[in-house]
Amino acid sequence: MGTALKPIVTVTNIFPEVALNKLAPHCQLRTNATETPPTAKELQQSASESTALITYLSDKITADIIDLGQNLKIIANYGAGFNNIDVGHAAKKGVWVTNTPGVLHETTADLTWAMILGIARAIVPGDRYTREGKFKGWQAKLFLGGDVYGKTLGVIGCGEIGKAVARRALGFNMRVLYHQRRRLTPDMEKELKVEFVSLEYLLKQADFLTLHVPLSEETKYMIGKDQLAMMKPTAYLIHTARGKVVDDRALVEALKAGQLAGAALDVYENEPELTEGMIELDNLMLLPHIGSASTETRDRMALLVADNVLDALAGKQPRSLVPGWAGPV
Repeated sequence: MGTALKPIVTVTNIFPEVALNKLAPHCQLRTNATETPPTAKELQQSASESTALITYLSDKITADIIDLGQNLKIIANYGAGFNNIDVGHAAKKGVWVTNTPGVLHETTADLTWAMILGIARAIVPGDRYTREGKFKGWQAKLFLGGDVYGKTLGVIGCGEIGKAVARRALGFNMRVLYHQRRRLTPDMEKELKVEFVSLEYLLKQADFLTLHVPLSEETKYMIGKDQLAMMKPTAYLIHTARGKVVDDRALVEALKAGQLAGAALDVYENEPELTEGMIELDNLMLLPHIGSASTETRDRMALLVADNVLDALAGKQPRSLVPGWAGPV
């Protein structure tokens, strides 16, 4: 097949070479190596010309963009999230939408635990203090933190990532409570040594609260002023899920008022913008959405994206359709 006859696959941002090499023999690749997200106009043009779009969470794929894709077969998101895409409209138009589940949960769980330990022991402020030449020797009350070992961990959303986080808690001899819409099987609860409880009970009991739910109408702002008020003043909030699961303004106010000991965020309500007051808080760890950011995991994610695209180009249903997609099969 000549190059001119090959389908066009557009990648909206930088993408691992291992996946580009897998795609290259089967399509015309159009890539963006600038790390600058495309504009809405550029996305419209790409949709109108492409058979497949490989997108990032920063790409807002709206109904009007999808409508321009006369030859568009698939929108393959490079990430576990997909709330940047109008999935319902894509399904109506018969355009597959995929994400990358099942390949990033261990890496995200690793980061969650780095955040738990980091915020509990004031690792970031301590590092900054030392770099600034302020460390003059051991002091009895210098950067006193909280213990992690033997405490209570509350997990909201015990899916792949939540389970991986809970599994790691075994090594810290923690009591692990979890809450989600559907209860785990008794065998899984026994394996993980977790206890299913109500949201209110979990919030009141947790020394560390970690969030691992997708963004939906049900989970949007599920942690706000009222929920934060239920937590212990010695508790910590860890957030690696989706920004709008937490009311960031309410969190800032709770931290300022001493309602919580601290929080660690990898995602934000209006990402990449930070809510006013965040950067002044020493008891708030701020990370740049790096939950899956290991070389190995990002390569695995990219290869799954490539497999989804190749499935679609071959006329087959992609292997990781997003939950809730209900278009023609």
